[in-house]
Amino acid sequence: MDASLEKGADPTLAEMGKNLKEAVKMLEDSQRRTEEENGKKLISGDIPGPLQGSGQDMVSILQLVQNLMHGDEDEEPQSARIQNIGEQGHIALLGHSLGAYISTLDKEKLRKLTTRILSDTTLWLCRIFRYENGCAYFHEEEREGLAKICRLAIHSRYEDFVVDGFNVLYNKKPVIYLSAAARPGLGQYLCNQDIALLEKLIKDDVERGKLPLLLVANAGTAAVGHTDKIGRLKELCEQYGVWLHVEGVNLATLALGYVSSSVLAATKCDSMTLTPGPWLGLPAVPAVTLYKHDDPALTLVAGLTSNKPADKLRALPLWLSLQYLGLDGIVERIKHACQLSQRLQESLKKVNHIKILVEDELSSPVVVFRFFQELPGSDPVPKAVSPPNMAPSAIGRERNSCDALNRWVRMVVVCFLLHPRWL
Repeated sequence: MDASLEKGADPTLAEMGKNLKEAVKMLEDSQRRTEEENGKKLISGDIPGPLQGSGQDMVSILQLVQNLMHGDEDEEPQSARIQNIGEQGHIALLGHSLGAYISTLDKEKLRKLTTRILSDTTLWLCRIFRYENGCAYFHEEEREGLAKICRLAIHSRYEDFVVDGFNVLYNKKPVIYLSAAARPGLGQYLCNQDIALLEKLIKDDVERGKLPLLLVANAGTAAVGHTDKIGRLKELCEQYGVWLHVEGVNLATLALGYVSSSVLAATKCDSMTLTPGPWLGLPAVPAVTLYKHDDPALTLVAGLTSNKPADKLRALPLWLSLQYLGLDGIVERIKHACQLSQRLQESLKKVNHIKILVEDELSSPVVVFRFFQELPGSDPVPKAVSPPNMAPSAIGRERNSCDALNRWVRMVVVCFLLHPRWL
């Protein structure tokens, strides 16, 4: 009721009108709430709990994430050891958030910025790892770069592949050569062919009408610490027109002042895959495949280059991290890992039941060793004690335990040497 009417009205009527107004308002509010609740039930009947209502506050969401990191959602958080990523790790993680923000810029600014980030990062990596005049492809999955290189090699050797597709492969089947020391699963990611004598095999393949396409060489595999004779392989690849791709943790030593000749030969290869994340202790940064090719059209169709800003922004976390560390910081981290490996190798040589498997790899961040124990029926080992009257089943279990221990220790040691500041 208006104030002007209340002044001229009977006080009793005015009071009744006021009470009626409040009662009607209460009824209307109750009706509105009922309708809203019914509407919510109809709309969100199949919606999970966290999405119902007006949303969750940030504290609750972060608490849920913390619970999921340490255990089940409904359980109390348990104490768990979280990797200390350090300031350089925060810089890398910032790159992902910053990349999402940059993607909201207008197209022209976005194009200029992403082009600058990509060109800078490519130039820096090529200079640091001695791969002059190379291009770079940044990828999340470490093996993805090799898959793209394989496509580029096919497009380069088969001129009609774009038009006729895989039909052109029937007359001359492409062959991919993998080292016996290649990391597990690599052959399944592309294709696999067992080789004993590579040069003889290539000749045989040529005589059979096949096309030698790609050779994947290793520069320090984490499994066996092996580095192929890359210089000789390069000569062989040039002779038969085979694309040479190199990968392995020893490529990190290209950033050091002294590099072994076997690893330095990798700078002459057609492409190489680098993993700066594990090498420098940087979380969530992409792997990088450096390559050399003169035809931009073929690199585009192979998927190695892209005009999409989102693809170029993959380099942003690495772009930020490399600037933060600087050349001195990058070299120091890799040198520190190599020094740790040398100290570990010297200490392991003094331990009984430990055999160093690779000792001729200088300045390598990988130490490969094996734990062994003398068992009944095996060759005697100095200072090894075998329990008497051991049953065959117990012998088998102990052998399996030793093998499992070797796999676990090797994995931990490689992890520690590559990024010691994480532990």
